[in-house]
Amino acid sequence: MAEKYFEDQFDDEEVLFVFRKHPVVMRKGLVFGMLGPLLGIIPAAIKPELGFGWFFGGLAAGILLGALVFAPGFIAWYFSVFIVSDQRFIQITQKGLFNRSVVDVGLNQIQMVNYEIAGAEQTMLGFGTIMMQTYLGELVIHDLHHPAKIQKKLIQILREEGVVTTGFPANKNEDIDEEATE
Repeated sequence: MAEKYFEDQFDDEEVLFVFRKHPVVMRKGLVFGMLGPLLGIIPAAIKPELGFGWFFGGLAAGILLGALVFAPGFIAWYFSVFIVSDQRFIQITQKGLFNRSVVDVGLNQIQMVNYEIAGAEQTMLGFGTIMMQTYLGELVIHDLHHPAKIQKKLIQILREEGVVTTGFPANKNEDIDEEATE
């Protein structure tokens, strides 16, 4: 039996591609986390006669506070992962510390894979959105690192697995000949 990369992996399933969101999704936690050390040294900055003990103690407490503020964003980024196997596409999204959602779509249900890079920020930092059209509806994944490369890899995997991406539901066994329809 092969090594399992994730908990719900089937015994006969092979993982082909794993990716996550761009680290830019942690920016809010990072900005607020950086305020922690600043807040920690304010007492020593206002009253210098408190000494270095207050400065370094406040700095240490501020770093701890900043890490606590940053941790939920990092956990959400690190444990949110997208997995493409030879049978399905799995989106595991961590929301906070105790909330996880899983979307599982069979590869044969994927009809179309597109990407979008909108605006100067996304262009400069190299992230964007992937839109997957499935029989069940559209699956939109925001803030992905290098969406063009991911889209190309997804299309390549779909082709290798014999999935034909079309704009409409088509049966692989029924080839419609144009001459027969005229």
